[in-house]
Amino acid sequence: MPEQTLLLGQTLTFDADPFAAGPAAARHDGHGGVLIEGGHITATGPGSDLRRAYPGAQVVDYGDGVITAGFVDAHVHYPQTAIIASWGKRLIDWLNTYTFPEETRFNDPAYAARIAARYLDLTASHGTTTLCSYCTIHPASVDALFTEARARGQRVIAGKTCMDRNAPDGLRDSAQSAYDDSKALLEKWHGVDRLSYAITPRFSPTSTPGQLSALGALWAEYPDCLMQTHLSEQTDEIAWVKSLYPEARDYLDTYEAHGLLGARGLYGHAIHLEPRERARLAEVGAALIHCPTSNTFIGSGLFDMAARVAEGLRVGLATDTGGGSNFSMLRTMAAAYEIGQLTGTALHPAQLLWLATAGSAATLHMQDRIGTLAPGMEADIAVIDLASTPAIAQRAERAGDLWEALFPTIMMGDDRAIRATWVGGTLAHQR
Repeated sequence: MPEQTLLLGQTLTFDADPFAAGPAAARHDGHGGVLIEGGHITATGPGSDLRRAYPGAQVVDYGDGVITAGFVDAHVHYPQTAIIASWGKRLIDWLNTYTFPEETRFNDPAYAARIAARYLDLTASHGTTTLCSYCTIHPASVDALFTEARARGQRVIAGKTCMDRNAPDGLRDSAQSAYDDSKALLEKWHGVDRLSYAITPRFSPTSTPGQLSALGALWAEYPDCLMQTHLSEQTDEIAWVKSLYPEARDYLDTYEAHGLLGARGLYGHAIHLEPRERARLAEVGAALIHCPTSNTFIGSGLFDMAARVAEGLRVGLATDTGGGSNFSMLRTMAAAYEIGQLTGTALHPAQLLWLATAGSAATLHMQDRIGTLAPGMEADIAVIDLASTPAIAQRAERAGDLWEALFPTIMMGDDRAIRATWVGGTLAHQR
């Protein structure tokens, strides 16, 4: 690979949050360029200007392809890759029928490595360059994902999932082993190359108060780490939490009481929140992670994006593989739009793309490194074909502006719409 690579095409990125500033928050150049050097973006601007300024750069011309920041998937379960699109269960039944039996297989390092590689291949083909994943209780599952991601130069956040009750034999740890294993993995991997550790209690029903307290203590020791968990995904789950934690004010309090509420906390789903919960999450600056395909596939409910943003809550977007029914952030954007329609707000294409890039990067506290096309940012890039299928092409050719041209790909696109994926300045996928 030459020292400098110049990508040419339509460039699209964000200077601000389109939920606050509207579509004008986006910066579009119909004949733009992105210069990559040493794994980072070193210049952006009109393509012709960059050609003249860097005559020695290798040029990759994507024509009218849209060059954007790579997609950031803020909540996934890579161990559920092989069971994605399993039929017809509510959350607890789905976990017991599909998830837990599959996760027991990750005690085998070879199997964990095989699924980690498969998952990263699939997500790269869909334009995803950063992800935040739950692993299983097995340290080998964490080692497998981080090893594979490191070999690819990919930015990944992940952690050992901790459960010490209400899970089958072979998938339970203890308060002490959860703390010990998580600390050892954190010290082994956190901050190595582009890897970060996330402290990961699955959710309150599968952790005793003692385990939540142990993980809260670990987070206090390593406050720069993220902490990820699930919150208020389904109404029957909330009822279960109330029965297990009768002293808690609400579901969020089961985390708050044990040191697991903070600005670097990622709370997946968060559909059925009480007023106190919403106020506290906003007060501490925590992030909610919207998982629209999962919420509909498992029948959890409708996340009210507009209401949560209006309340000052930070929101990211995620596939939630494999409760989520697709590896594609394009499909996830489409589902977010559809749920927005059902909750009374038509999300603009600028808002959808921002959620999948800069917005999710901000929930991970990595907006200074990923999520936008700007000098100094890591060169994680997706190139989108706006005419990837005949159905999309015939609609896009009637578009009056960029957003009309992009929206059919958001609604109908899949991996065929991803012309290329660049990870850390290296071509990771090309169609």
